[in-house]
Amino acid sequence: MSLTKFIVPAMAAMAITACGSKATQETADDFDYTVDRFADIEVLRYKVPDFENLTPQQRILIYYLTEAAITGRDILWEQNGKYNLAIRDLIENVYTNFDGDRESDEFKGLELYLKQIEFANGIHHHYSMDKFTPVFSREFLAGLAAKLPADQQPEDLETLLTIIFDPSVMPKRVNQAEGQDLILTSANNLYDNISQPEVENYYNALKDTTDATPVSWGLNARLTKQDGKVVEQVYKVGGLYSESISKIVDLLGKAAEYAENDSQRAIINKLIEYYRTGNLKTFDEYSIAWVEDTASQVDFINGFIESYGDPLGMTGAYESIVNFKNQEASHRTEVISGNAEWFEQHSPVDPRFRKDEVKGVSAKVITAAILAGDAYPATPIGINLPNANWIRAAHGSKSVTLENITEAYDQASHGNGFNEEFVIDKETSDLLDKYLFITDNLHTDLHECLGHASGRLLPGVDPDALKAHGSTLEEARADLFALYYLADPKLLELGLLDNPDAYKAEYYKYILNGLMTQLMRIEPGKDVEEAHMRNRQLISAWVYEKGKPDNVIEMVKRDGKTYIKINDYAKLRELFGQLLGEVQRIKSEGDYQAGRDLVENYGVKVDPALHKEVLGRYAKLNIAPYKGFVNPVYTPVTDKDGNITDVTISYDEDYLPQVLRYSKQYRTLK
Repeated sequence: MSLTKFIVPAMAAMAITACGSKATQETADDFDYTVDRFADIEVLRYKVPDFENLTPQQRILIYYLTEAAITGRDILWEQNGKYNLAIRDLIENVYTNFDGDRESDEFKGLELYLKQIEFANGIHHHYSMDKFTPVFSREFLAGLAAKLPADQQPEDLETLLTIIFDPSVMPKRVNQAEGQDLILTSANNLYDNISQPEVENYYNALKDTTDATPVSWGLNARLTKQDGKVVEQVYKVGGLYSESISKIVDLLGKAAEYAENDSQRAIINKLIEYYRTGNLKTFDEYSIAWVEDTASQVDFINGFIESYGDPLGMTGAYESIVNFKNQEASHRTEVISGNAEWFEQHSPVDPRFRKDEVKGVSAKVITAAILAGDAYPATPIGINLPNANWIRAAHGSKSVTLENITEAYDQASHGNGFNEEFVIDKETSDLLDKYLFITDNLHTDLHECLGHASGRLLPGVDPDALKAHGSTLEEARADLFALYYLADPKLLELGLLDNPDAYKAEYYKYILNGLMTQLMRIEPGKDVEEAHMRNRQLISAWVYEKGKPDNVIEMVKRDGKTYIKINDYAKLRELFGQLLGEVQRIKSEGDYQAGRDLVENYGVKVDPALHKEVLGRYAKLNIAPYKGFVNPVYTPVTDKDGNITDVTISYDEDYLPQVLRYSKQYRTLK
């Protein structure tokens, strides 16, 4: 089960203030952050500050790691849907070969669809998981396909057209609806011709509850049936996705030649070994070596990691982020990780569920150099790995905050009118303007560095015991840990905040987002389905209900509009602590029924009247609910013999040109 990704919430980042980092303030220049806007998406650029201050060896290392990262792109498209690559080829080919009126409604609809599927790495929305609805006709696409050159003709056009245009076919990439077979009703390509009970029975038979160091079963495999027998198709060289993985291995081998030290080289080689064998024990060995390497400045993740795309939270989606340490901004995360033991022992959870000893928690602020796979174009703003609970307990975890990404979000959000429309009064708005940037970053730091790293399972508890609700509850656990400690005087003592009321900015934003503003991401009549959104609503709705006797939070009506008013911040913190204790108990004991009840009772259902109001108010602001990024372009510098001697960076590639180039340059699967 994936435990790591923290997505930027629906509420837009606020303006930079004196509490922001030095690096953030220095980027407020003429850099053009906004690249494109379509449907519910805004595409941004991000800077890579200090790339030029790295050594040539480090820049070449980053270059090969970025090449390896992007080379796995087709794997994610295949994981997201069986027909995704064929549909991508069809849409890209008719788009690039089109010689008619590019201002016509039909062509504009085709272009919109192309942008949407490129952003989502497939035909389903990256967040809602719903299949995109084309705003061009089947006849229009069929006519264009008929004109394609022979070598670009799809093998089964009618099947592709049916999948694209029939809303009843493969409607949901990940289905989380209670009471349904989540495998058979999900359109992803992680399972083939197999039911949910068959999947659960297969992996339950493999698990040894007495094993103190269990592998992450299902992490790197597609489960299917052959001759009536359930079998794994393992992602590895010589196995499933071999063409892509072989090229990734070659590029990782070149990267190893430029490693900063022997430890980093050994890590890269261990990852290569894992890709060649598919052995999950080897992956654990790689994860241990990776988490224990805190000396290297350049770092990366590459592999099958996040499991949000699997309704059972087992199979990892291909993902890669290449980065290097932001030396100055890492001070705050190092302070937090250096005090991990204090935070764990003062946590408001039953001592039985706390770690007896906190080992190896490391944290840093990083500068993202490339986003790939499940981290592109939409990306996390914080990551905590590895996922395996026993590795965390015995060897620690590594937490990172992507501050150049949060900078880009912040810079692009200036003057969007959000505060004026949704924040209850000027006093609260001023508080947000002054402290939200730093408290938002601290929330991410605490969530990733300590939240995911906290607590322990009781002996014999299956890490997958919470099943489909596991991802939501794990994100809730990490969020609650961060929220509880944001208001602790310890942060003032450590010098991470300079005002005892600063935490209120994050508390207000979180409750406003969880109860109201994230609803702008949901279509009318639908439930909350995505794990992070369920988590935020669960927390906000629970504390709202439990705080009613003391009027902790009010839903205030003014001029026909609903506003959030927090009357007792101290009591709200107590409620966060109470819920943290219960969620940790659920996880530690593997209490599926209690976890299921929390999620279904508080995290799923939507008030239709409030939903309609939020959508109407957002529509007036014209703020895109979702944001993502184009990558910078790295160009190798070679000598007269063709050897790479350095690497340059540029930021001038636009969204469609980039994804179309990626499809040609990094195509590995047919």
